[in-house]
Amino acid sequence: MRIVTVLTSLGVGGAEKQALAVAERMAKRGHAVAVLVLMPPVAEEWPTTIRTVYLGVRKTPGSVLRGLMRARSFAREFRPDLAHSHSFHANLFTRLLRLLVPRLVVLSTVHSVNEGGWRRMMAYRLTDVLGRRTVAVSEAAANRFIRLKAVPRRKCRVVRNGTDIAGFAPDRERRERMRAETGVATATADADFVWLAVGRIAPAKDYPNLLRAFAEVWTHRAEAQLWIAGQGQKSEISEQQVLCHELGIGKAVRWLGLRRDIPALLDAADAFVSASAWEGMPLAVGEAMAMGKPVVATGVGGVGELLGDTGVVVPARNSQALAAAMIATMRQSGDELAARGRAARQRVLERFSVDASADAWEALYTETLA
Repeated sequence: MRIVTVLTSLGVGGAEKQALAVAERMAKRGHAVAVLVLMPPVAEEWPTTIRTVYLGVRKTPGSVLRGLMRARSFAREFRPDLAHSHSFHANLFTRLLRLLVPRLVVLSTVHSVNEGGWRRMMAYRLTDVLGRRTVAVSEAAANRFIRLKAVPRRKCRVVRNGTDIAGFAPDRERRERMRAETGVATATADADFVWLAVGRIAPAKDYPNLLRAFAEVWTHRAEAQLWIAGQGQKSEISEQQVLCHELGIGKAVRWLGLRRDIPALLDAADAFVSASAWEGMPLAVGEAMAMGKPVVATGVGGVGELLGDTGVVVPARNSQALAAAMIATMRQSGDELAARGRAARQRVLERFSVDASADAWEALYTETLA
């Protein structure tokens, strides 16, 4: 097959990471693969060895039209059998491209239960005729888009995100090294308990909810720490840091920014927490599970589908429930926490590896083209 993966940008996000992981596995399986990126290059991007073409699209009608013409020229040269797009802007752009390249088979993917308001849902509905299928990364996302009539049930499928098992495996030596580098105690009876949260500093991740929950946690166990790894707009980060200091937990929270060593941070952490207000199928939770970490998370999107009974799920936007689950986790013995972590890793190994996800996508590509 000749496959083009269409993304809005290669910025460091979960949807982009997953799309590239699948594209790279398709290339290794002998398919001809290219990546088409709507936006110009940005400062922080996921690396890839796959041929990548930037269209330079900006937020003006003229720029979008020029981008479509460039994409048509690329399609004439590359001659893709299928275009696999990801998230709203790339999905809509690729459907419009089919007006210029009628033979193109378009497969759209939604990565969240929330891709915008009614105008975007109407845009999905009006352009649905230009796509062959729409795929959601969780049952929760699929059900919501069907309920909103953005996607017809007969054309909707679910292919869950997968985790890179090889890249996310526990390493005790790495844990000790990272904790030593960060000055975190490990060998004492009152060893620091580190919670790690990973994700962009943005409304979807609801960091105010997490900070309020952690403030309650900290009153029960002052040696607790919260590490937050993620980038975002300066104004958003500043707002969360102000809240952090207002809550009196400034010295217990570490803002790590964008990090490329997430496996090492997970090794160093004792547990993982996610306080999201909405999600699709969060990669960070799957990665924490693969690293054998106990997980406490809000039950949004596909989080429950991913965790099963291996983690603790609490209601979204409820800092009291989140704090209670975190405190209960910290009160468990080392053996109990280790057992939770092993169960979580086993679940990812059996059901949510990126290779299993690639298998599902390859089968769907074949079926769609047939």
